[in-house]
This record gives sequence, structure tokens and C-alpha cells, in this order.
Amino acid sequence: MSGCLKTPMFATRGKAAACAILVALLILLAPRSDALAAQDKPGEKPYVMKIALAPINDALHQFAKNYAAAIEKESSGRIKVEIYPGSQLGSTQRQAEGVQFGAIQCIVVPPEFLAGIDERFELLAAPGLVTSTKNGQRVAADPAVKQLMLALGADKGLHGVGLFMVTPSSVVAIRPIRHLDDFKGKKIRIFASQFQKEALQRLGATPKPMTLGEVLPALQDNILDGAIAGTTVFATMHYQDAAKYVTEIGQPVIFGIVELSKKWYDGLPADLREIVDKAAGAESVNINSWVTDFNAKVRQDWISGGGELISLPAEEQSAMINALASVGEDVSATKPELHAAYHIISEAAQRTR
Repeated sequence: MSGCLKTPMFATRGKAAACAILVALLILLAPRSDALAAQDKPGEKPYVMKIALAPINDALHQFAKNYAAAIEKESSGRIKVEIYPGSQLGSTQRQAEGVQFGAIQCIVVPPEFLAGIDERFELLAAPGLVTSTKNGQRVAADPAVKQLMLALGADKGLHGVGLFMVTPSSVVAIRPIRHLDDFKGKKIRIFASQFQKEALQRLGATPKPMTLGEVLPALQDNILDGAIAGTTVFATMHYQDAAKYVTEIGQPVIFGIVELSKKWYDGLPADLREIVDKAAGAESVNINSWVTDFNAKVRQDWISGGGELISLPAEEQSAMINALASVGEDVSATKPELHAAYHIISEAAQRTR
């Protein structure tokens, strides 16, 4: 190139032509971005994949970020991923509808929020199934559980690709819940789940199903006395100003499920379908160590932010577990399909303890 740049004005036409060819070759051989390389494929633009979720800066959000990075890398930029946490694309119900009809390509959500599509989505919300984080992670990876859960909604616009454990449940409250009797008469937000509803009623509370975006305003306006979610949500979304008491009841365990729009998925080339499937499966396992560390960290963050962590007395915690142990069996007993699916999950939970 230096010779070309210094060629005098009176250079021969042959030398000029040779320089032009050399420059063109260097441009053609220079490395380019994955996105530009993807655009070179005849007739193919990058596929846009919007991932929607309700919380922000928690395990669901971290999964979305990991999943997005893996997809963009493995697809060489042929899939462009956009992440919308904090209910930016609407309530969880609106997000789920968007995925069903293809306006949103992916949702990462606790499965019970999809119970309106198929009531079996809420099975993992049955209290007493999971006894530890490791147990929950093994349940999420169990082949029978994955086969059941990821197939739900296939006839209603969903394509399940991932399942992972997020956190044990806690209750955030305006006034402290230090004993089982403190639940009585309190209005407590729950997920959209028959199992959570029955569990709270057994504790003497009044369950109030709500999406996450409604919870903090309801606490601030004293519409609620408390809410069930993970400390991961309470700490990262700074609930301390509205309700600073968190009682770590541990039940039920909260999972995350990853659902794609079947309409969008079916429209992908075969190699990209394989990439989004494999990446979700891999990241559902890879997230486990991050979840374990994060769950420990947010407990300290909650305290540092002015909140208080409460545990029920040991005998009362045992009494609560005993009172809730039959919820899954009792709620599902009158519905044969739900009952059969519950036994698949409960058997997996027992063999993975």
C-alpha cells in the first residue's frame, strides 16, 4: 500500500490499475461485524427477538441477558435481541398475549402467570414441593418435569425452551410478620395461582392476585398489607420505603420459564431454531451458580437498605409446612389432568432431594 500511496502523478495506467485492485482486495478481505456478515446472506435481514419480563436486575433479567448474548454469538448476528425488563411491554398478561400472537418473541416469567393459558403452568407453585435451592435446581433440570412444562401451551401459540429455579418465596409486609398468627386477616398479594390462594387461606390471610407492576403502588396506598415474591425482587426494586419487613417463609419456590412465540419460532430457518433451543437449555443450567450467589447477596442488600429479615420460630415454620403440605394434592384432586401432572412434578421433587 505504501508504494501505491507514493505513486507519482505520471505513473503508468498499469500501476494505477494494480493499486486499485490491491485496495479492493484489502477491503474485501478485512474482518467485518457479525451483523454486516449476516446482511450479506441473500434476502436475509437479522431476525428481531424481543424478550419481555416484569422484574429488573433479578435472576429473570440476568437469564435474559445471558440468553441474548448466547443467541447473538451463536447466530453470528442473524438474530438481534432486545430486552425489555420492568414491564416495559405491558403487564405480564399483555406480554403473554403478545408472545402468543407474535408481537413479542419471548417472555421470561414465573410459570404460574401463564395459568390462564393452561392451568398446569402453576404446578410448580405448590408449596412443599421443593426443600432447598439445590433441590429446586434439580427439579428444573429433571427430564420428566421439562418434558411436561415446556410442552404446555404448544397449541396456544407458545414454544417452551427453558426452565430454571429463581428463589424461595418471602413475604414483604408493612407491619412485621413474626408469627403464623400474624398472617391472619392480612391482605397478601399472590401470583395467579390456585395453590398460592389455598396456601394463604390456610394461614388465615386474604390472597390478592396481582401482577408485579401493581404491587408497590398497592403497598404504598395501603391496599395491601404484604406481598409474596422473592427477596430478589424486593431488594432490587427498593421496596424498603413502602414495606421494610421481609419474612422468609421459603414456600413456594419461584421458578422461571422461557417461552417463545411459536409463530415467530416456526418462521425461523432450521439452524436458528436449533440455536434458540440449545441456548435456552444451556443457559437454564448456567444460571444456577449465579442464582445461588445472588440470593445470598440480596439478603445483605435488603438489610443494608434499611430492611429487616425475619424468620418464623422453628416450630412455627414446621407447623406452616405441615399445614401446607397437602395443598398440591387437595387442589388438583378434582381435576384429572392437573392431578396427573402434579404427580409427575411431586415425584421428581422427591427423587431429587
